[in-house]
Amino acid sequence: MKPRLLIVDDDEEIRTQMKWALSGDCEILIAGDRAAAVEAFRAQKPFAVLLDLGLPPHPANPDEGLATLSELLALDRLAKIAVITGQGEKETALRAIGEGAYDFLCKPVAMDELKLLLKRCFHVSELEREFARLQGLWNGDSFEGILGGSPKMLPVFDLIRKVATTDAPVLILGESGTGKEMVARAIHQKSPRRDGPFVAINCGAIPENLLESELFGHERGAFTGAHIQREGRIEKAQNGTLFLDEIGEMPPALQVKLLRFLQEQTVERVGGREEIRVNARVIAATNADLKKDMAAGAFREDLFYRLAVVQILLPPLRERGDDVLVLAKSFLQRFADGANKSGLAFDAEALRALGKHLWPGNVRELENCIRRAVIMAEGKRVSVRDLELSTNGIEINGAVTIKDAREAVERQMVQQALRKHSGKIAPAAVELGLSRPTLYELMDKLGIAKDRPG
Repeated sequence: MKPRLLIVDDDEEIRTQMKWALSGDCEILIAGDRAAAVEAFRAQKPFAVLLDLGLPPHPANPDEGLATLSELLALDRLAKIAVITGQGEKETALRAIGEGAYDFLCKPVAMDELKLLLKRCFHVSELEREFARLQGLWNGDSFEGILGGSPKMLPVFDLIRKVATTDAPVLILGESGTGKEMVARAIHQKSPRRDGPFVAINCGAIPENLLESELFGHERGAFTGAHIQREGRIEKAQNGTLFLDEIGEMPPALQVKLLRFLQEQTVERVGGREEIRVNARVIAATNADLKKDMAAGAFREDLFYRLAVVQILLPPLRERGDDVLVLAKSFLQRFADGANKSGLAFDAEALRALGKHLWPGNVRELENCIRRAVIMAEGKRVSVRDLELSTNGIEINGAVTIKDAREAVERQMVQQALRKHSGKIAPAAVELGLSRPTLYELMDKLGIAKDRPG
């Protein structure tokens, strides 16, 4: 049976050419806009998608394509979506990768390169689906894509099941890299809103002067550069779920506007006067201490209690026992297959090192560690040397408590990232999986001087 591929492009000639070129290898579905793409995806469940980011009604703008990407991944997190962009739009392509796209190609698309990419997409998708199926049979080690079955995670799964059936706002708490967005997606997937969009926004990753427009949208001419009317992320979450990551980084003025939306279920675009009714469930997440921020006047108390009707606390990876090895093996299989290194396995010493590491960066750090190890590994075994844990800053001599040890690891990781990027905060924060404000806060806590602007 041929694998099923959905081609989403507003140019009928391009759709026809691709269908003709690929029909020998795939069963082809086609769509010319977001609505048709979502309908075809939901009905036919293709394993892979070719998505042109320039879709109507504004084909010169990538927003509709990115919104389509978000909706399709909300329907099937395992779908492999390759985006197609213009030659000068690498930044947009990388943004799409950050939002869950599998890979990207630039126009004009070389057919040999496209076929190779699709072959990899189908292969990896098939492996991941089989792995997910097996995990569902193995003692409940997977829950809506969240791997693990440790005692610390079972209450989390129970809470997800309970809150998914309601529309109550949820606040997900946990250290950076613990998987807060995966929990939000699991709630969405198990809710009555599963067929609606899942729209995520990182409140700490967007400059303050752009965040309002990103959330609430804007009218044409609302400010310099506002050449078209644009829906905000809140509107795009209509009949679905809005996920606000790093909610603690939201500026006070926008906290007021968000509170109003939560109270009245209406928004006004920047520069607009019309009240637009939006039916969306809100899930927020933070790695910050919001109660401390409330006491300092940096976060509104009334907003906190609106968002935190239900709170879910994610445990750090160091408290999840054998889940570390379950996750590590899953990442190894995924990255090894993607790199044409199928059959890679950890040697005994590597497994011991994985179990002993403190993982201050949590699941994100583990994922990056395994990704790097697959690249470095020679032969069929991943060694401690490939993991590079011994050079990851784990020098905790003199630490007398877990807190001391963790701070020692954090200090050395931050210092290593700053040295690597010549003291520049922004790239160091990206490498560490933190927002710039969070990195500044961590540096203050650890007593690390800000030698250079970032």
